[in-house]
Amino acid sequence: MNNRLINWFKFASPQSFYPLAGKLIPLFWALTAIFGIAGLWISFFVAPTDAVQGEGYRIIFIHVPASWMSMFIYLVMAAWAGLGLALNTRLSGMMAQALAPTGALMAFLSLWTGALWGKPMWGTWWVWDARLTSELILFFLYIGFIALQAAIDDPRRADKAGAILALVGVVNVPIIYFSVKWWNTLHQGASVSLAKSPSMAQTMLWGMLIMALCFWMYSIAVALMRARAIILEREIHTEWARALPEVKE
Repeated sequence: MNNRLINWFKFASPQSFYPLAGKLIPLFWALTAIFGIAGLWISFFVAPTDAVQGEGYRIIFIHVPASWMSMFIYLVMAAWAGLGLALNTRLSGMMAQALAPTGALMAFLSLWTGALWGKPMWGTWWVWDARLTSELILFFLYIGFIALQAAIDDPRRADKAGAILALVGVVNVPIIYFSVKWWNTLHQGASVSLAKSPSMAQTMLWGMLIMALCFWMYSIAVALMRARAIILEREIHTEWARALPEVKE
């Protein structure tokens, strides 16, 4: 048991994590393709037309997974950043930095697909609705995290400053999730909940969940690729990094 724990802990080192990430990336890209093809097929060709919203509702198969991932990635990013701040581990800060651009992309997709859905349904591209506004704040938090780290030359100082911002911003995530319950908003409530049965057809639900898995696998694949690039950038002065075939080339 102890040996297994030691084997897992060794991957906290950038030197050990780098080759592991390289082996995992093709797997997650393959899963992205499989779930993406299946999810898009169900979402746009199998799921029935909504009785109220018509064909326009299909934007939710992109909008909802992107929204979920924008919140989930932020929590994971903040967890990595907090771990690095508490334990002063190098890989933690690298992982937080690697996750931020993908989280920003998901928040951006959430906002734009929400606007595309809102125009035919609400008659306007944007309203200062509680959920929309808090999602916009989440996007700015991602951008602020990326900009703050880029503005500080010393990577370790940048990691610490980014960690503080990320941890402070965590309070916005429950605000996004519970905003439709706490305030009277235009945004519809959750269609999927752990506390009650889903308020949509089974094929719609499956399409949404499979697309969420696609976005999840994509996020992991891209984060691992970016993490490897960050590791090389920060560790290029070390003997093990200079000995890598990709560096020698």
